[in-house]
Amino acid sequence: MPRFVIHEHYARSPHFDLRSLDGVPVSWAAPRSMPDDPNKNRLAIRAEDHAPSHLTYKDDTLVGADAVKVSIWDSGSYEPHEWSDDEVVVSFDGKRIAAKSAIFRAGGENRPFHRMERS
Repeated sequence: MPRFVIHEHYARSPHFDLRSLDGVPVSWAAPRSMPDDPNKNRLAIRAEDHAPSHLTYKDDTLVGADAVKVSIWDSGSYEPHEWSDDEVVVSFDGKRIAAKSAIFRAGGENRPFHRMERS
């Protein structure tokens, strides 16, 4: 199964970065929080894919000239169910997030990030 990591990133504003560690190298930013309630969508912003070295940053890694803090919020494996330009549906199996989730097109570049079921 492909693996993922979610970094909690303290840059200009705190946000979460969701990245695939293997398989399809894709990055999404969740500026407010990760979705934890199937009744509330969160925002997902397609982020620049980073070099493989960035994907393995450990807790309290300081990144770049501004020395922003990056820590691992969660990691684990995921099972892709659908992967297209319009919709990404995966089941996460992590320590903090273990649920089927979707990021889908709803107009514009930013996407709703929806938790489809409770863990």
